[in-house]
Amino acid sequence: MTDKIPTPSSDSWHTSSASEAAKLLQIDMTSGLSEEQVKSRQQHYGPNVILTKEGRSVWRILQQQFSDFMIIVLIIAAIVSGLVGEPEDAIAIVVIVLLNAVVGFMQDYRAEKALAALKKLAAPTATVRRNGQIEVIPTDQLVPGDVVILEDGNLIPADLRLSHIAQLQVNEAALTGESQPVDKISAALQDAELAIADRLNVAYKGTVVTRGRGEGVVTATGMQTEIGKIATLLTDEDVTKTPLQKRLARFGKRLAILILCICAVIFVTGLLRGEPTVLMFLTAVSLAVAAIPEALPAVITVSLALGAKKMVRLNALTRSLPAVETLGSVTYICSDKTGTLTENSMHLEALYCDGAMHKKVIDNGSDVWGLIARALLLNNDVSKSVDGKLRGDPTEVALYQGIQQAGYQKTQLLVDLPRIDEIPFDADRKRMTTIHQHDDAYISFTKGAAESIVDICENVLTSDGLQALDKKEIQQQIQQMASQGYRVLGVAYHNWNRQPHALNANQVESDLTFLGLVGLIDPPRSEAFDAVSLCKSAGITPVMITGDHPATALAIAERLGIASPDKRVLTGADLDQISDEQFEEIVREVRVYARVTPAQKIKIVKALQDLDEYVAMTGDGVNDAPALKRADIGIAMGQKGTDVAREASQLVLLDDNFATIVSAIREGRRIFDNIRKFIKYTLTSNSGEVWVLFLAPFLGLPIPLLPIHILWINLVTDGLPGLALVTEKGERGVMKRPPRPPNESIFAHGLWQHMVWVGLLIGAVSLVAQSWAIHTGSDAWQTMVFTTLTFAQLAHVLAIRSERESLFSIGVFSNRYLIVAIVLTFLLQLATIYVPFLQPIFKTQPLTLNELAICCALASLVFVAVEIEKWLVRNWNIYGDDLYAKDKK
Repeated sequence: MTDKIPTPSSDSWHTSSASEAAKLLQIDMTSGLSEEQVKSRQQHYGPNVILTKEGRSVWRILQQQFSDFMIIVLIIAAIVSGLVGEPEDAIAIVVIVLLNAVVGFMQDYRAEKALAALKKLAAPTATVRRNGQIEVIPTDQLVPGDVVILEDGNLIPADLRLSHIAQLQVNEAALTGESQPVDKISAALQDAELAIADRLNVAYKGTVVTRGRGEGVVTATGMQTEIGKIATLLTDEDVTKTPLQKRLARFGKRLAILILCICAVIFVTGLLRGEPTVLMFLTAVSLAVAAIPEALPAVITVSLALGAKKMVRLNALTRSLPAVETLGSVTYICSDKTGTLTENSMHLEALYCDGAMHKKVIDNGSDVWGLIARALLLNNDVSKSVDGKLRGDPTEVALYQGIQQAGYQKTQLLVDLPRIDEIPFDADRKRMTTIHQHDDAYISFTKGAAESIVDICENVLTSDGLQALDKKEIQQQIQQMASQGYRVLGVAYHNWNRQPHALNANQVESDLTFLGLVGLIDPPRSEAFDAVSLCKSAGITPVMITGDHPATALAIAERLGIASPDKRVLTGADLDQISDEQFEEIVREVRVYARVTPAQKIKIVKALQDLDEYVAMTGDGVNDAPALKRADIGIAMGQKGTDVAREASQLVLLDDNFATIVSAIREGRRIFDNIRKFIKYTLTSNSGEVWVLFLAPFLGLPIPLLPIHILWINLVTDGLPGLALVTEKGERGVMKRPPRPPNESIFAHGLWQHMVWVGLLIGAVSLVAQSWAIHTGSDAWQTMVFTTLTFAQLAHVLAIRSERESLFSIGVFSNRYLIVAIVLTFLLQLATIYVPFLQPIFKTQPLTLNELAICCALASLVFVAVEIEKWLVRNWNIYGDDLYAKDKK
C-alpha cells in the first residue's frame, strides 16, 4: 500500500489528543512506521537536519572588504604615491588597507559560522519503534510519524507530540528561556494560541530530558521544527553595520571630495602664477595623499584591538572589533532574565507558616516549624555526590539547601524517620508523597503545587494546635506570592496509626493537615542591581525580554529597578495582537516582555532600531540567537550560553555577569572618545597643511612646502603621536552622560569649528615663520615652515588629550606613550634638519638656534590657544555642548 503523505498543521498538535495525532500522521503507535512509509516520507520531507542557505565564499567575503569608498580612495592614493616616486608611502597605505580588510573579513566570516553551531544541537541517534521493533537510528533519518522513545538524559531529536509519559521532565531553557525543567503531560490542551513554553504535551528538538521516560510521535523534522524556524530567522537576518562604520563611511566620502576640490584649486592657482606644471602636479597630489587620513583605519583597528584586549581582563571577550565601540553608543540593553540578570538557580526565599510570612526557616522548637522542616527535607530526592555536590531536581535542591541552612541534616532525620514508601510525583496530581516510620507510628509528607495541596487538606497546624483550614485565605496568600514572582509549593502531612499498605493516591493524599507555603525564585545576581543603576545613569534603558512567566519577570524587574510596579508587562500574545505601527508607539515605554518567541524578540529589536535607538541584546539560549544577530550588538553568555548564541554574538561575557556589560560600555565610550580625538588631531593638522599651501600664493609668498615635506609631516605626525593618542584614559564622568545619538555627525560637539580655526592658526604661524625668514634674508625659510608646521602639530596633540580638561589637570605624563611619541617625533624632525646625509633627501638647511627657537615659540601658540578654548568650553559652553556639560562628576 502506497503511503499517503500527511500534511497537518504544525501549530495545532498540542490541541489534538495522542490518538488524533497518530490518526493525522496515519500511523499505528504500537507498531510504528513501516519500511515503505519511511522511504516515501524521507523522499517527501528530506533529512532531519538544520539546513543553511549557501553562504558567501571566502573569496566573495574578501572581495567585499575592498568595496568601501574610503578604501577605494586609499588604494588610488597608494597608486598615486607610487607614481610620484614615493614607494614607502604607497607601501604603508597598502599595508593599512590590507590590515583593514583582514579585520572586516574575520567579522563577516564569523557571521557565516553562526548557523553552523545549530547543527551541534542534533542528537546523533534516536530510539524509535518501526515495523513493530525497537531500533536505534541516526537522527537525520527521522520522519514525521516516527514513534520515538525517550529516557532520562536524551537530547530530543525532533519535535514530538507526547503520547505516554512517566514523570517526564524536559529542560527547555535553551529554547524558551524557562529556568526550570518542565513537567510534561500527554493530555490534549484546549487553547490553540498557547506559547511554546506552555505546550506541555509537546517536546522540542534540541531540548533535554532531565527525568523520567516518555514516548511521542514525530510531528516536525529539520527546518520545520522550532529550532529549524530559528535557523530560518538567523538566515534571514543580516549583520547590521556599527555606528563607527556608518560614521566613517559618511566621513570618508565627504572628506575625499573636499580634499580633491581643494587640491584642484591649488593646482590651478599655481599654474596661473606661472609655477612649473610638474611641481604643481606633484604638490597637489602629495597634498591629496597627506590630507586623506590613511592612518585612520589603522588607528581605529589598533584602538579597538587594545580595547578588546583590555576588555578580556574585564571578562568580556570581543568577537568583532567594531563591537567595542558600538557599546558606547548603545541606548537600549534588551536582556534575557534567566542566567543573565538572575543566578539561574532556585532559592528558598519565602515561607508562609503559622499565619505569617517569613524569609527563611526558623528553628524555634515549635511543632509547626519542626514538621515543615522535616517535610521539606525528607520529602526530597536530592543526594550528595562523592565530591559533595548536590544532585537532583533544581527545585528540590533549593528546598534542601534552604532547610539545611536552618541547621537540619537529612541523614540525621532519616535515622529517626526512615522512608519506607512513596507515591512519586506526576504531572496530573502535581504532588509527591513519602511515608516515614517513627517507632510504632507512621507519618506521610506531601508537597507539590500549592493549589493541589490546599484541595486535599481539611485543617491546618498552628502554634495553637489544629485549626480549621480557611482555604479562601490560603488561596489569596498563594496569589499574593505568585504575583511577587515566586513558584509556590504547598506542604502537608498526615499521621497514621499503621502503615498504609494500599498506596492509592486518592486514599493516602486526602484529609491532610496543611503546614504552609514555600516560595521559590531564581533571584537576581547580587551585582545586577548596581549594574542596572549604572546603565540608567549612563542614559541606557535596560529592558527584560524572557520566555518566563509574566509575574516572575515583573517581580525580578522590580527588584532590579528595571520596571516599577505600575509598568505593563507585554506578553508574546499581546505582541501578536498589535501592528508594527502600534507597537512602535509604545515600545519605548515597555520595560518587561514575557512569553515571547524568537521572532517576537526580533520584532522588539527592530521596533527600537526603527526609532533610531541602538540596541544591545544579551542572551544565552538558542532562542536568543536571531535577536543577538539582528541587534546592533549581541552579547552572549560564555559559561552557560549555547554555541549558537555565542556564534551569533559580537561580545561574550566570560563570567556571565550583566555587570560586566557596564565595564564594557565604559571602555567603548573611552575608545570612541579617543578615536574622535585622533580625527580632531589629524584633520586639524591636515587642514593646517592645506591652509599653508592654499593661502601662500594669495599672500604673495612662494610655495612654502615641497612634496617630500608634506609626506614627511604626514608620516611622522599622523603616525606615532596619533597612535599613542588612542591610549588616553577615559574622560571624567564618561558614565554620567547619555549615549551619543546614533545619527550624530562625527564633527559634532565643536569638532568642525576646532578643525577650522586651529587649522587656520597652524597655517598662520607657519606662514609667519616663512614671512619672517624671507624678510630677514634667511635661506632656510622653507625649512622654518617645515619645522614650525611639524612642531605646531605636536603642540596640538598635547593640548587635545582631553576634550575639556587642561593638560595640567590630567597630568602631563599621565600618557607616557604619547610623551615618548612626541619626543621621538621631535628628534626625527631635528634629524632631517641637522643630519648632513638627510638634508639633500628632505631639501632642508640647518637652522640657527634663534631660528629654531622662533619655530618652537610660534608652535607653542597653538598649545596656548587650545588650552584657552577648553577653558571657554568648561566655563562658557561656547559650542552649546550640553553633552560635555554633563561629564562633570
